[in-house]
Amino acid sequence: MMKIKHWQDAVNVVLGAWLIVSPWAVGYQSELAPMVNAFVIGAALIAAALGAIFAPRAWEEWIEGVLGLWLFVSPALLSFTADRGALLSAVITGIVIVVLAGWTLLTDKAYSAWWRKRTAP
Repeated sequence: MMKIKHWQDAVNVVLGAWLIVSPWAVGYQSELAPMVNAFVIGAALIAAALGAIFAPRAWEEWIEGVLGLWLFVSPALLSFTADRGALLSAVITGIVIVVLAGWTLLTDKAYSAWWRKRTAP
């Protein structure tokens, strides 16, 4: 049986699945920009998180963090701030993804070693 190195990656798979179904769950499936954004970012998040589960590397966590940041700013950049459901789904999910990616990068000794080497006196 395979042991998952970071539980955060499994949560990101669930968050990716949430993003894919969120247009129908929240009711913004008729809005093209937020729906496509949720689907594309959800699929990319699932791919990155599954990659991190099966072949853990720090760059996958960075990708997840970038996807989370994109979700956070996408309502403003794609002009769907007026749709409260799409806005909240993107912003809250984005924040959670960034926190999980940052948590993994900071707590995994192998991933954070480069930072400690750079900041060591």
